[in-house]
Amino acid sequence: MNLMNWVCMLSKNYRLRLKNDFDRLFKEGKFAGHAFLTLGFAKNNLNNSRFAVIVAKKVSKKAVKRNSIKRKIVEIIRLDLQQIKPGFDLVFIAKPEIQGKKYKEIKAAVSGLLKRARFIE
Repeated sequence: MNLMNWVCMLSKNYRLRLKNDFDRLFKEGKFAGHAFLTLGFAKNNLNNSRFAVIVAKKVSKKAVKRNSIKRKIVEIIRLDLQQIKPGFDLVFIAKPEIQGKKYKEIKAAVSGLLKRARFIE
């Protein structure tokens, strides 16, 4: 795998970082599920959508594997960013079943969740 594929990341404008934002999302947000991913979302009253990816130790005790899963999901989001409806906070939560899934399978899951929640056409 070429290292240059992973150099790009989401700019700060598109990252969900503050505890208050996460608390609001988990309290007031809605959720959509998939076999190995869950999408949580809530309105944020901003001009752009913000994203976070959560991969718990329950998924893998090895940080290398957890970070690999995060990088794949963030890259999928980054490539689809222009198509995603603005004004929402979105969090992707990985389930243990995501281990061993290929990039294409994860991309299909992320796209499916975004379509089901009506964030992309």
